[in-house]
Amino acid sequence: MKKKAIVIGLDGLEPRIVESMLGRGELPNLAKIRAAGSYSPLKTTYPAQTPVAWSSFATGANPGAHGIFDFICRDPRTYQPDIALSRFERPNSMLALPRVVNRRQGTPLWQILSNAGIPSTVLRCPCTFPPETLNGKMLAGVGVPDLRGSQSKGTFYTQNKSAKAEENEQLILLDLGDSVATRVIGPRNAKQPARDSFCEIRIEVDRGSHKLAIQTGGTPARIEVAEKKWSEWVRFKFRLSMLQSVSGIARFYVRQLSPFVEFYLSAVNFDPAAPLFPVASPPNYAKELADSIGPFSTLGMAEDHNGLNNGRLDEAAYLDQCELVVAERERMMHLELSRFAEGFFFTLFDTPDRVQHMLWRFRDRQHPGFQPDLAPELATRIEEHYQRCDALLAPVLEAADADTLLMVLSDHGFGTFRRAFHTNTWLCQNGLMVLKDNHQPGEDLGDGFTQVDWSRTSAYALGLGGIYLNFKNREAGGTLEEGAEAERVRRAIQEGLPAAVDPELKCTAIRSVSRREDIYSGAFVKDSPDLLVNFQPGFRVSWQTSLGGFSHQLIEDNMRRWSGDHIVDPESVPGILFINRTVPATVPRIIDLAPTILSYLGVPASVAMEGRSLLS
Repeated sequence: MKKKAIVIGLDGLEPRIVESMLGRGELPNLAKIRAAGSYSPLKTTYPAQTPVAWSSFATGANPGAHGIFDFICRDPRTYQPDIALSRFERPNSMLALPRVVNRRQGTPLWQILSNAGIPSTVLRCPCTFPPETLNGKMLAGVGVPDLRGSQSKGTFYTQNKSAKAEENEQLILLDLGDSVATRVIGPRNAKQPARDSFCEIRIEVDRGSHKLAIQTGGTPARIEVAEKKWSEWVRFKFRLSMLQSVSGIARFYVRQLSPFVEFYLSAVNFDPAAPLFPVASPPNYAKELADSIGPFSTLGMAEDHNGLNNGRLDEAAYLDQCELVVAERERMMHLELSRFAEGFFFTLFDTPDRVQHMLWRFRDRQHPGFQPDLAPELATRIEEHYQRCDALLAPVLEAADADTLLMVLSDHGFGTFRRAFHTNTWLCQNGLMVLKDNHQPGEDLGDGFTQVDWSRTSAYALGLGGIYLNFKNREAGGTLEEGAEAERVRRAIQEGLPAAVDPELKCTAIRSVSRREDIYSGAFVKDSPDLLVNFQPGFRVSWQTSLGGFSHQLIEDNMRRWSGDHIVDPESVPGILFINRTVPATVPRIIDLAPTILSYLGVPASVAMEGRSLLS
C-alpha cells in the first residue's frame, strides 16, 4: 500500500484562540483531527518568524544549519539592509537576466524523499524561491518578489494634487476629468536603471453606474470595475528593449469616483504563465496551474497589507483581497489533492498571519490604535477567518484515508503589538553607538545608518530583533576585537536591555537577550546576528530599527494598522499541531516534523536533522 503524508500549514494560528474556539465547537474539522490523534502547542524557532520557522520545518534543523535568521540581513561591507531569503547575481551578458539564488541552505525533506524515489507536491512553502528540482511539483512561496524586485509595491492613482507617496508605494497623480490617460509602471530597465518600463492605460468614469472602465492595453483589453470592488487579474506586457519584453499580472481596486477619482493597483506579480524568473518546478508547472485554475498571485506576500497600512484600502477591501488569495490557494489544493496518490503533499495558507497582523487592534481595547466605532464590526474577523481555514480542511479530511499521515500546523502563534522599541536609539543612549557631528537619534536621520560614526560604534541593530557587534575584520568599519572587549559589549547589552523600563507603562519591554552561540549550531551560525532580543508580549522592535533607523524616543505607541505580531520571546508564541496519530505528551518542536514525515514514509532522516520522529 502506498503511503501518503498530507501537511497543511495555517500560518500564525494562535493556540489560545484555537483552544477557545475548539471549546465552543467552532472548528469542527480541526476537532475531528484531534479526536483521531492529538493536538498540542508546537515549539517554534528563534526568532519566531515565518521564513525561519518554515525553513526549520523543511530541514528538521535549527536556523544555524539552514542559514535563514530573519527577513532582513545586512551586508557587513556596507552595513546596509538586504533581503535575507534570496539574492540576485549579475549576469556576464548584457542580454541575460540576473541569476537568482536561494539563501536557504540545508537539505529539505522533499529532496530526501526525491532521492528515495518518493514524489512530493509542495505549494507555497517559504524560502523556496527559486524552486529546486525535485521528484514532483513545487510552487514557490514567501520570498518571491514582485516584477520590480520589491516584496509588494502597489501603485496609488489619484486626482488629488496634494497627495503624497506613502511608504513602499508608487504614487501617480491623474489629470482632472472623466477620461484620463495614465500608465502602469513595470520593471526597471536593466540598461537604463533610471527609466521604468510601463504600459499605457486609459480610464473612463461612468458615474451613473458607479464604475470605472479601464482600457488596459493588456488582457483583457477592457474591464469595468465597480466602486469599492477589485477587478479580475489583468495581464500586462512591458517592453524592455526591441528584443525583450516581460509580462506581469495585477488587480485594480476602485477606491472612489468623487470628489476625486482614486484607484489602486496591486503590486505587479510575475505572470504564472510566463514568469520573469522561475517560480515553479518543473518550470512549466505554474503555467499548467494557471491553465487549470486561472491566473493567481505569485508574489510571496500575496495579501496587500501595504495598501491597508497606507490607508489606500480600508479593512473591507483588504479582507476582500485576502479572500481572493485564499480562494486561489484553495483551488490549487483541490486540484492537487484530486491527483495525489502517494508521497508528500504540502500547502501553506499564509492569510491567517496577514489578517491577524492587520486586524488585531480591533480585538485589543488597550491597543493605541483601537477604534471603538469599527470594533463592533471587525472585532471577530480573526475568529471568522479561523473558521474559514477550518472549512477548507473538509476536502483534506476526505483525501486522508487510513494510510495517510495528516498534520495541520502553524509555525508560530500571535499576540498584540502595542509599543515599538527603538533598539538603535537605546544603543546610542548607552554609548554603544555614536552618530556623526553630534547628531542625536531622530527619524530625520533616515534609514541605513548613514549618520553613524563607525569608528566609535560597538554595536548596531538591524532586522526584526537582531543586534550585531561591530567586529574588526568582519564589518567594514569594525572596532571590536573578539575577547574581553567584545564580552564587555555583550554583557552591557544583555544586562541593560532587559532593564529598560517603558516610561508610560512602567514595565520592562524586553524579557531577555540571547547569544547566538546559546541557541544556534551549524555551518551558518557565523551569518546570524550576534545577539537576539526577546521582547515581552505587547512590545516589538520598531520598523525604523529593522532598517537601520532611529527615533528621538526609546519607546512609542504603535499606531500602524499592522497591530498584531509574533516577534517576541519565542516561548510566548508557540504554534499549533494537529496530527491524526497519537504522539508523546511532551511538547513537539517544529524541527520534529520533517523526521516524523520521513519516518512515516519509510525513509531515514538525514543525519543533519536535529528533530526526532514523533511516531517512534
